[in-house]
Amino acid sequence: MPSPLGGRIQFGPGKAGMPSASLARRLLSTISSPAIPSRSTSTSASNSNSCGFSTRRARKKRSCVSWTVSAATPADMATNSGSALAKLAPLEAILFDIDGTLCDSDPIHFCAFRELLQQAGFNGGVPITEEFYSANISGGHNDDLARSLFPGMDHQKAMRFMDDKEAMFRKLAPGQLKPVDGLQELCGWMEGRDLKRAAVTNAPRANAELMLSLLGLTDFFPVLVIGSECDRAKPFPDPYLKALQLIGASPQHTFIFEDSASGVRAGVAAGVPVVGLTTRNPGKVLKDAGASLLVKDFQDPELMSVLQQVEVEPAAANAQG
Repeated sequence: MPSPLGGRIQFGPGKAGMPSASLARRLLSTISSPAIPSRSTSTSASNSNSCGFSTRRARKKRSCVSWTVSAATPADMATNSGSALAKLAPLEAILFDIDGTLCDSDPIHFCAFRELLQQAGFNGGVPITEEFYSANISGGHNDDLARSLFPGMDHQKAMRFMDDKEAMFRKLAPGQLKPVDGLQELCGWMEGRDLKRAAVTNAPRANAELMLSLLGLTDFFPVLVIGSECDRAKPFPDPYLKALQLIGASPQHTFIFEDSASGVRAGVAAGVPVVGLTTRNPGKVLKDAGASLLVKDFQDPELMSVLQQVEVEPAAANAQG
């Protein structure tokens, strides 16, 4: 069957595209450090990991300082926050995407897609590039990806390929998945203010639960909303509307962290301002999708400025009052 890039799709023996144990071990070795480089070390912006995925988001080492909004905010950093975010005070809740937002998981997804698509004969067996992955796969819902990658193929067979890819991701993620800079500090800041929260993702439930567990955030999120378990996944607003309902939060006092255009569009459609993280996608793409603010991570001074504007008092202070 022709693939979108030419060649024919030919699954190997056994279950369609099922990764073998030896392939899993080989992939684990290929994306071992520095596949996802430590965010506390300085690397060249031109570096790429052994799977060929660019590590262009290098950062300088940060000193260990307290995550304090007011102390970390320059007086002149409030110019890019947008009126939609400034009107959120008092802040009631924050909703989070998972892939690319809580963690930079795209290098792992890319490795899994590249290896299994090549094994399946996609593009005549020529490995996909990072550019193809970013433009055609990243952030997509599996049901949609199955149709776009394998047009004309029996949908159940295409979905079996997607299931195998997700199984490969779950084999590769332990030991490779790292939080986006400042995440743990932001979570502590939210807990200290009793802010409501939920994780909202298009990832399969097994992937989402694994990522939250690896990040130590299973107990932090009382609600996990899966796109495929809603009537419509992102970019439709249904997952975010469901999250607001489940945690009892008002869209007028909530904002969303997202890293993909699809996710940004879902948040905007739900009537909630979105802060776009430029983890992998270009800022212009996120801005064009409707993001109210762009930040590079959870330590970005622009984010500190917004949180200072909408900040609620710590829970302890409220109790004493």
